[in-house]
Amino acid sequence: MSAPIISIKNVTKRYPGVIAVDNVSFDIMPNEFFALLGPSGCGKTTLLRMIAGLETSGTGEIVVDGQNMDGVPANQRPVNMVFQSYAVFPHMTVKDNVAYGLKVTGVPASEIAPRVEEALEMVQMAAMADRKPDQLSGGQRQRVALARALVKRPKVLLLDEPLSALDAKLREHMQLELARLQQAIGITFIIVTHDQDEALSMADRIAVIEKGAVRQIAGPEELYEKPRSRFVADFIGKINLIDAEVTGTSKSGITCTAKGLGKVVVPHDGAASGTVSLAVRPEKLNLSAEAPASKTDISARGVIRDVAYYGDVSNVFIACDDGLELAVNVQNDRAAAGLLEKGKNVWASWHPDDTLVLTE
Repeated sequence: MSAPIISIKNVTKRYPGVIAVDNVSFDIMPNEFFALLGPSGCGKTTLLRMIAGLETSGTGEIVVDGQNMDGVPANQRPVNMVFQSYAVFPHMTVKDNVAYGLKVTGVPASEIAPRVEEALEMVQMAAMADRKPDQLSGGQRQRVALARALVKRPKVLLLDEPLSALDAKLREHMQLELARLQQAIGITFIIVTHDQDEALSMADRIAVIEKGAVRQIAGPEELYEKPRSRFVADFIGKINLIDAEVTGTSKSGITCTAKGLGKVVVPHDGAASGTVSLAVRPEKLNLSAEAPASKTDISARGVIRDVAYYGDVSNVFIACDDGLELAVNVQNDRAAAGLLEKGKNVWASWHPDDTLVLTE
């Protein structure tokens, strides 16, 4: 395997009264699309800025392309950064915006024009080279910011919430554009985002960060299907989290009691005792007017409290016994007709194999 393009080794960053980055270690590989995902204030942007050299280092090491970045100024690092605000110059044309970084670093004039043209072709903006930023849409200004970063031919492109200023439909379009661009040009992208859908749709791997610490690093499917902690499960997608008390264990799993469910048996490989969380995704649940026929399924009886309609699916929220609340994703088809009514008595059920046992 090739060597990592970036190695984060036991990096900690403290501010007065707070630890922004807490003993973080991981590697990012060449040509990887890597996401730093977490809620506001979790330390993800601080970590990105430390990689860029825009934030003073704390303890630990940041190695980029085999070189320790300690003491290396931002303008000498083999990375470039795209900011949330785009920061394009309003008085310059698109091509002048893209050329600016090359001019100030002393690139020969004969080299600037072809490199600018190449960068604009990458982001499909060559036809708008002579326009000013106020003549562009938000998505087009974002592409100009990308071209300005790419024209310097960095080995790593750092993106700090680059799509947060766009409306929902354009943001979804630009997510696909960024993923295609990264594959086409073949350099490492590191994106900071608080948007789980953004990270899941673009990244090869995602580091989920909470309170400055990395809770899990995995690909999108593994994070969604096999979260290791309650925080990761709750942050990635929608999920039902049910408190349960372990009463026994066996080779096949654990026996526990849970509010609204009573005694249940679920598969689990590791050790478990005391209080755990049973986690099940809303799309794994079935909704019916009658008690499920299967005696092995986990089930709960309740009343529909709310229904949120989303075209092809509805999110149904059920109030069950003992204060248990469950969310179910239901396809809006003929089978659901007449079932999705507030106040209606229903049963929610799912297979035990679709249950995750979270001990953290």
